[in-house]
Amino acid sequence: MTTQPQTTSSAEKLSLAELIAIGVGGMVGGGIFSVLGLSALVSGHAAPWAFAFGGIIALLTGYAYTRLGLHFRSDGGSFTYLERAFEQRNVAGIGGWLLLVGYIGTMGLYAYTFGVYGSAMLGDKLNTPLMHHLLASLVLLIFMSINLYGAKASGSTELLLVGVKVAILGLFAVAGLLTIKSDHLLPVLNKGLGGLIMGAALIFVAYEGFELIPNAVNEMKDPQKNLGKAIFISILITIIIYIFVALVAVGNLTPEEINKYKEYALAVAAKPALGEFGFLLIGLGALLSTSSAINATMFGTARLGMAMAQDEELPKAFSYTERTKPVPWVSLVVISAVTLVFVNIADLTIISSFASSTFLLIFIAINLSAIRLRETIQANMWAPGLGVILAAGSWAVLMGYLWQHEPKSLIQIGAFYVIVVAAELLFSQRALFRKRM
Repeated sequence: MTTQPQTTSSAEKLSLAELIAIGVGGMVGGGIFSVLGLSALVSGHAAPWAFAFGGIIALLTGYAYTRLGLHFRSDGGSFTYLERAFEQRNVAGIGGWLLLVGYIGTMGLYAYTFGVYGSAMLGDKLNTPLMHHLLASLVLLIFMSINLYGAKASGSTELLLVGVKVAILGLFAVAGLLTIKSDHLLPVLNKGLGGLIMGAALIFVAYEGFELIPNAVNEMKDPQKNLGKAIFISILITIIIYIFVALVAVGNLTPEEINKYKEYALAVAAKPALGEFGFLLIGLGALLSTSSAINATMFGTARLGMAMAQDEELPKAFSYTERTKPVPWVSLVVISAVTLVFVNIADLTIISSFASSTFLLIFIAINLSAIRLRETIQANMWAPGLGVILAAGSWAVLMGYLWQHEPKSLIQIGAFYVIVVAAELLFSQRALFRKRM
């Protein structure tokens, strides 16, 4: 075993298409299937535009990730950028722990959604809690094995899965547009501008994923050319998918129907145009979407764990790589194992709010990092500055919504954050609030 990554050969490096697939796969996962109903209830007819608003924050933050990623070129991604930007090294440590917890939560959400759709598609007799847990566990183990095989296998698998699921969602959007009811979409701001912003804040977890691309900077072809392209193209593709999918869902179902069917809302929305075939098609799309999201998230999270171990935030074993290829196998196995336990014992009702809150906070910190390091990374001020304002405003709106409607969830989320901060300050191998040398 070794603690240093091995050099990836040119033939094994990730292409632009594979990088875009990792970004789209990380974003278009369980989120669109599990949080659409919540967004529709809060933002009403403006649900499609709530997704667009979230996409604007993602694009602005994507600029910060591009400039930071090209300058530092680290598998640690967000963790490394925070460490370089702030004198107190514990800031980066807390950010790293937040990312790990957030990624484990979102992978749990994706696996959970996979289990729900998979067991439902097997028929009533097999649609049991046991089958749900079995499928959720199985999909995690399958993609852990694929990632253990190597980055190229992960990237190629992601490209295939993303291509198929985008085609399915595209067919759903085209067919569903023909049966839209205009009274379901007008007036656009039937719940006010505040409803639109609140809807965007609640579903922001749906844009978690593009920040995984810089984690593979040392395993991609021509980072100078492809890193920024991959980030922006993947976000734009995702915005278009979300707007049209939400448009069809809201245009064919009332908010009450979307909330009633919950995970099955998109499948039910496909019935007016495509009948039972549409239901099954969207079910297949959900399985592919959650699969590719697990694959992409697992790929980036394992490398984050490795980078944190190299900086003494996690045990040294997390930095061990396989002898012949740069696969952080210990980090990959441990993170997969924790997710496996989580998805089988945890209550996932607050996962969406927790993940959205976590990634809004991380994106605020990343945009602040780009501002602090703007001369070093040759970045402008306006994009990260606007990113900070919009992300912070959305986070405040989300906290206000939880305070009014889900106070228990807000307390639980706060408890998670206290545990994360305590883990960094008490258990990392750094001294408490030690200044960066």
